[in-house]
Amino acid sequence: MFELIRQLELFRLPPVFDGTAHKTHHLIVSGRIVSYVLRRDRRRLALKIDERGLAVGAPRAVPLGDIEAFIQSHGDWVLKKLDEFASRTTLRHLPIHEGARLPLLGAEVRVRVTPGNNRGFWQADELWLAARPSANLALLARRALQRRALEHFQPILAATVRQINRPLPPLALSSARTRWGSCSTRSGIRLNWRLIHLQPRLIDYVIAHEAAHLVEMNHSPRFWAVVARLHPDWQNTRNELKRLGAALPLI
Repeated sequence: MFELIRQLELFRLPPVFDGTAHKTHHLIVSGRIVSYVLRRDRRRLALKIDERGLAVGAPRAVPLGDIEAFIQSHGDWVLKKLDEFASRTTLRHLPIHEGARLPLLGAEVRVRVTPGNNRGFWQADELWLAARPSANLALLARRALQRRALEHFQPILAATVRQINRPLPPLALSSARTRWGSCSTRSGIRLNWRLIHLQPRLIDYVIAHEAAHLVEMNHSPRFWAVVARLHPDWQNTRNELKRLGAALPLI
């Protein structure tokens, strides 16, 4: 019976915030009751809003009154963002659980959950999460997707830099919310791991874009000429990336 309970726990939906429990509070902002989740694990006061609602990060020593005054000082922004997310029909945060479907390279893979020692692995068109009952399934899925991303990006980057006669730079992953990649003469190229959700041609464009910076560290006409040589349809691809990237799930 104990093992059955352990397995059943693996199929639960994740809470609004993964990890440790956070307390929900309520505050009246401009005549409206606003619920928020308080996280006492931040170095400074910060607000975050998505379709799950308002989350407030704060240091442990900051009094609750100061926290709520901080929220009130951003009241107009808070209400505006809450209304924006409430009007959306597509939710971006994707709960990870048995049977969930994840976009991968423009297609879909199914998530399978099984008892195990907290690791993710790929089998055919499925992502298996071998997890303990208390595991953070979203974290396991992110790690597996990041490994898959690095495996996919590396050979494409190697082939791309050969076309421009440049040595292979170091490659690392990023989790940036506002940019797909970056290039530095000192640290190499960083690519957003969430690109692994998108079609391969979109990934190819981002890699071509960052590799072109190895030739021109700017966005001059000479830079775009290099991009065009590496990815001739770069203008249409860039527009498609803007459109599809805005709807990517957040895990």
